[in-house]
Amino acid sequence: MNNLVKYLGVFILSLTVMSCNNEKKTATEKVIVDTVTVQQTPIKSILSAEEQANMSPDEIIGRLKKGNENFVSNNLTQRDHSSQRREAMIGQYPKAIVLSCVDSRVPVEDVFDLGIGDIFVARVAGNIENADIVGSMEFATAVAGSKVVIVMGHTACGAVKHAIDKTDAASMEMGALQNLLNEIQPSVNATEKNGEISSKNEEFLTNVIHKNAKITVEDIRKASPKMAQLEDEGKIKIVAAVYNMATGKVAFL
Repeated sequence: MNNLVKYLGVFILSLTVMSCNNEKKTATEKVIVDTVTVQQTPIKSILSAEEQANMSPDEIIGRLKKGNENFVSNNLTQRDHSSQRREAMIGQYPKAIVLSCVDSRVPVEDVFDLGIGDIFVARVAGNIENADIVGSMEFATAVAGSKVVIVMGHTACGAVKHAIDKTDAASMEMGALQNLLNEIQPSVNATEKNGEISSKNEEFLTNVIHKNAKITVEDIRKASPKMAQLEDEGKIKIVAAVYNMATGKVAFL
């Protein structure tokens, strides 16, 4: 009889343990499912005027760096573009404007894990400024409230390569292209010479790409007293960066 009671006790205890384990497993699975559900819920809203106003330039740069980390790790934020598109009809409050090269291998919004209404993007070969670009930046900052201006060059830039090699575009009846390459030439001249002056010299090419982004930032400040004033007052930041096409990483200079 005692043995029977003992066996029954062990059996009941075993059932209790198994039940608890199953409950814990179910609870754990529920948490995992809930977490995945939260992560997979696409963002429907866009940046609001209040959110834009409450962010500092440094905070925005920090968010852009985090977004770039998402891009590098192939973990882009899911967005409901249909909802965002409809909401954007009410107004736009981008946090930054990025001047990038026209290169098709530099998807600016994806590079920073951004969507509709997040940033202004201006593009020109060699990411150089001109009057229209600077005017667009003044609109983005002084009118639309953006707080960061980024001049983003990229590795293996074709425009910079041709400027280094002094390609004669005019002889090929491309005078406008020649004018653009001439705008990059000061960056070539200002870069320290170490080895062959050729686009085949990877170190020199990289240094010119960096120098070109930095010089463009300085040119923007000179071309726009308004933006220079906003920067002096701490309301905006004008910075240079370079995108590495091989890694996807953006280095702020």
